[in-house]
Amino acid sequence: MARVIADISMSLDGFVTGPGPGPENGLGDGGEALHTWALRPDPVDSDVLDETVAATGAVIMGRRLFDIVDGPHGWNDEMGYGAGRAAEPPVLVVTRTPPGHVRLAGRMTFVIDGLASAIAKGAAIAGDRDVVIMGGAQVIRGALDARLVHELRLHLAPVLLGAGTPLFTAAHSRRLRQVHVRASGQATHLTYLVG
Repeated sequence: MARVIADISMSLDGFVTGPGPGPENGLGDGGEALHTWALRPDPVDSDVLDETVAATGAVIMGRRLFDIVDGPHGWNDEMGYGAGRAAEPPVLVVTRTPPGHVRLAGRMTFVIDGLASAIAKGAAIAGDRDVVIMGGAQVIRGALDARLVHELRLHLAPVLLGAGTPLFTAAHSRRLRQVHVRASGQATHLTYLVG
């Protein structure tokens, strides 16, 4: 059975984007620093990326994140989940209204009946591989609050953004068990079992 993994990069002060994110400004002002570890990986970061992508059978994201990755400055042949690595898994987008035009149409499937349905569909696709919820923050919070997540993986970037999209706002109290830590010069990769 597929494990459900919430996986996201975060600043030291808890933001997953800088201020003003959107299709024209991707991760917001200063937010690119959150993903230096993935864009210019050192050996530790490369191992984290290789292991994660190889184990991923399906990816889930929310509509706001989709609008960024499908936008003019979003994913392409060189950049995106799995690009240049073992595989490019299918992506399920949680939305109430699918867009009229999709640049990345071959990889994207739109799920209009909620996050739990998207996770169930992702698990059916993934088989014994992982279902990775890559964001955004609202989708990850929703999955954690609904107790749909087995593991939380945070890639803690050594940056203070001061503002942006917070990962945790009024989160339900939950005890996590830290099971793995790896550090590079660009991020501390933390894995927690969600209880």
